[in-house]
Amino acid sequence: MRSKRPFIGLLILFILASCSSSADWNASFVVWEGDMYELTEEYVEGDENIGKVTKDSDREGTYSGTFSNTYKKGTKLYSIEGIPTDEAIAIEENGTFRKAINSGKYGE
Repeated sequence: MRSKRPFIGLLILFILASCSSSADWNASFVVWEGDMYELTEEYVEGDENIGKVTKDSDREGTYSGTFSNTYKKGTKLYSIEGIPTDEAIAIEENGTFRKAINSGKYGE
Protein backbone atom coordinates (compact mmCIF):
# COMPACT_ATOMS: atom_id res chain seq x y z
CA MET A 1 0.00 0.00 0.00
CA ARG A 2 1.32 3.45 -0.92
CA SER A 3 1.78 6.15 1.68
CA LYS A 4 -0.36 9.28 1.39
CA ARG A 5 2.23 11.46 3.12
CA PRO A 6 3.86 12.90 -0.05
CA PHE A 7 0.43 13.89 -1.38
CA ILE A 8 -0.54 15.53 1.92
CA GLY A 9 2.79 17.38 2.04
CA LEU A 10 2.26 18.74 -1.47
CA LEU A 11 -1.30 19.73 -0.64
CA ILE A 12 -0.13 21.68 2.43
CA LEU A 13 2.57 23.46 0.38
CA PHE A 14 0.02 24.38 -2.27
CA ILE A 15 -2.37 25.80 0.33
CA LEU A 16 0.38 27.84 2.00
CA ALA A 17 1.60 29.19 -1.33
CA SER A 18 -1.87 30.28 -2.41
CA CYS A 19 -2.57 31.94 0.94
CA SER A 20 0.60 34.03 0.78
CA SER A 21 -0.43 35.66 -2.49
CA SER A 22 -3.97 36.62 -1.53
CA ALA A 23 -5.10 39.71 0.35
CA ASP A 24 -5.08 39.21 4.08
CA TRP A 25 -4.96 42.70 5.51
CA ASN A 26 -6.97 43.12 8.71
CA ALA A 27 -8.71 46.31 7.65
CA SER A 28 -9.62 48.38 4.61
CA PHE A 29 -7.32 51.38 4.43
CA VAL A 30 -5.67 54.21 2.53
CA VAL A 31 -2.06 55.25 3.08
CA TRP A 32 -1.60 59.00 2.75
CA GLU A 33 1.59 60.93 3.58
CA GLY A 34 3.08 57.84 5.24
CA ASP A 35 0.17 57.24 7.63
CA MET A 36 -2.40 54.46 7.42
CA TYR A 37 -6.05 55.57 7.61
CA GLU A 38 -8.52 52.79 8.41
CA LEU A 39 -12.05 53.10 7.04
CA THR A 40 -14.98 53.59 9.35
CA GLU A 41 -18.71 53.18 8.74
CA GLU A 42 -19.19 56.93 9.25
CA TYR A 43 -19.92 59.30 6.37
CA VAL A 44 -18.91 62.96 6.63
CA GLU A 45 -18.75 66.13 4.55
CA GLY A 46 -15.55 66.38 2.53
CA ASP A 47 -13.80 69.76 2.67
CA GLU A 48 -10.66 70.36 0.57
CA ASN A 49 -9.16 67.89 -1.90
CA ILE A 50 -5.82 66.70 -0.45
CA GLY A 51 -4.83 64.12 -3.04
CA LYS A 52 -5.78 60.87 -4.69
CA VAL A 53 -4.93 57.19 -4.57
CA THR A 54 -1.93 56.60 -6.86
CA LYS A 55 -1.71 52.82 -6.46
CA ASP A 56 -4.16 50.10 -5.46
CA SER A 57 -3.46 46.50 -4.63
CA ASP A 58 -5.27 43.57 -3.07
CA ARG A 59 -2.00 41.77 -2.35
CA GLU A 60 -0.19 42.24 0.92
CA GLY A 61 3.11 44.01 0.58
CA THR A 62 4.92 47.23 1.26
CA TYR A 63 4.05 50.02 -1.14
CA SER A 64 5.11 53.63 -1.38
CA GLY A 65 3.06 56.69 -2.14
CA THR A 66 -0.67 57.11 -1.67
CA PHE A 67 -2.25 53.70 -2.01
CA SER A 68 -5.18 51.60 -0.90
CA ASN A 69 -6.16 47.98 -0.50
CA THR A 70 -9.79 48.94 -1.13
CA TYR A 71 -10.04 51.97 -3.41
CA LYS A 72 -8.92 52.16 -7.03
CA LYS A 73 -6.21 54.42 -8.40
CA GLY A 74 -7.65 57.92 -8.89
CA THR A 75 -9.99 57.87 -5.86
CA LYS A 76 -9.96 61.37 -4.35
CA LEU A 77 -9.08 62.14 -0.74
CA TYR A 78 -10.37 65.12 1.25
CA SER A 79 -9.85 66.89 4.52
CA ILE A 80 -12.77 67.03 6.96
CA GLU A 81 -13.75 70.46 8.25
CA GLY A 82 -12.79 70.89 11.90
CA ILE A 83 -10.68 67.69 12.05
CA PRO A 84 -6.91 67.80 11.45
CA THR A 85 -5.72 65.51 8.65
CA ASP A 86 -3.32 63.80 11.05
CA GLU A 87 -6.45 62.48 12.84
CA ALA A 88 -8.83 61.64 9.98
CA ILE A 89 -9.48 62.13 6.27
CA ALA A 90 -12.44 61.55 3.95
CA ILE A 91 -12.45 59.26 0.92
CA GLU A 92 -14.84 60.03 -1.93
CA GLU A 93 -17.28 57.19 -2.61
CA ASN A 94 -19.81 57.80 -5.38
CA GLY A 95 -20.45 61.40 -4.37
CA THR A 96 -20.32 60.73 -0.60
CA PHE A 97 -17.35 60.93 1.74
CA ARG A 98 -16.35 58.06 4.02
CA LYS A 99 -14.32 58.85 7.12
CA ALA A 100 -10.98 57.13 7.69
CA ILE A 101 -9.13 57.34 11.01
CA ASN A 102 -5.33 57.62 11.30
CA SER A 103 -3.97 54.43 12.85
CA GLY A 104 -0.29 55.43 12.74
CA LYS A 105 2.69 55.21 10.45
CA TYR A 106 2.40 52.66 7.68
CA GLY A 107 4.76 49.74 8.10
CA GLU A 108 5.45 50.20 11.82
